[in-house]
Amino acid sequence: MNEKRAPGVTVTSLDFAGAVLAVVDDIPPGRVMTYGDVAAELGSRGARAVGRVMAMEGGSVPWWRVVRADGRPPSGHEDAALEHYRAERTPLRWLVQPHEPEYVEALAYRLDLAVARHL
Repeated sequence: MNEKRAPGVTVTSLDFAGAVLAVVDDIPPGRVMTYGDVAAELGSRGARAVGRVMAMEGGSVPWWRVVRADGRPPSGHEDAALEHYRAERTPLRWLVQPHEPEYVEALAYRLDLAVARHL
């Protein structure tokens, strides 16, 4: 786990929200986990609960590293997340190429979970 936590503080000693944030904070640059992956890391099946924590408190951790199960970035944050993915060289899959008429950059990509998933 991340060295920034106080000595003696482990994921098991935190409440659910604190544990979610601790797991997300430990995802390395260029890697991602799904909401379900984060929940599973905590011994839970609560992917939606992870989503709620991220929506309410996720601004203090690398929120862009938690994605939907199909590789889509956090809803409503596609453009901001894309900047982070590019900076961290996170593997992406482009669904629509920039020269195609229906191209909208924020909606035209998914994270390549086969390569970028952190487990």
